[in-house]
Amino acid sequence: MAAFLIADGGSGADGPRPLTTDEANRLAITRFRNYQAQGRAVTITVPGTAGELAVTGSVDYRRKVGYGVVHGTGRAKSSDGLIRWTPTSVHIRPMTDAPAHAPASPPRSGWYDRPLLSSGSALDTSLFIALGLGGDRPDNAGLLSQNGAAWWGREQVDGRRVDVMTGPSSPDRSGTAGNVRYWIGSDGTMYRVRVGVGSQPEPVDIDFDTHRYVPVKPVPGTTPTR
Repeated sequence: MAAFLIADGGSGADGPRPLTTDEANRLAITRFRNYQAQGRAVTITVPGTAGELAVTGSVDYRRKVGYGVVHGTGRAKSSDGLIRWTPTSVHIRPMTDAPAHAPASPPRSGWYDRPLLSSGSALDTSLFIALGLGGDRPDNAGLLSQNGAAWWGREQVDGRRVDVMTGPSSPDRSGTAGNVRYWIGSDGTMYRVRVGVGSQPEPVDIDFDTHRYVPVKPVPGTTPTR
């Protein structure tokens, strides 16, 4: 994921300062919380010069697969429709009048498959990042603090009081501390992530619990992800 990230100077003007032990522990478990939950409801907002894209759906963090509906704002409707993705592939079903939420059972026909692009697509990069926000074990809290993770302030997200923290430098890219910003609750639950993608002037926002989580079902005719 680190190859896609650029610095973001978003909100939270109270910091930065080094993490306390409690803050480092919460940042260390936040991706594991998503994995423990099996999956989360997400809204991924992707900026772009041609207009904004929003993906409203669910991510299954055990199977590393997402499913939802895409809507464009300020752009042609050609990008609207259903979408299902894994770390390597994207299944798209265009729709001229896409619903607000994807149907729980994907339609049986009308799907087009393509590889998930590793570069050159802000949407694909955002989808890949969203899948990476779950892990099957906590991160090392001590290493997070040593490698530049920081506390930036406190905010409210949908009435929840959260701490705003930035992540550490990537293991293979020094000087990248602060590229990803997290909004984390008192128990380590992740409620928002903000990250810059490629050359886009505005960061991508990934918001959690914006709607009811619906388990991700296989697209008919595809091989289920294991």
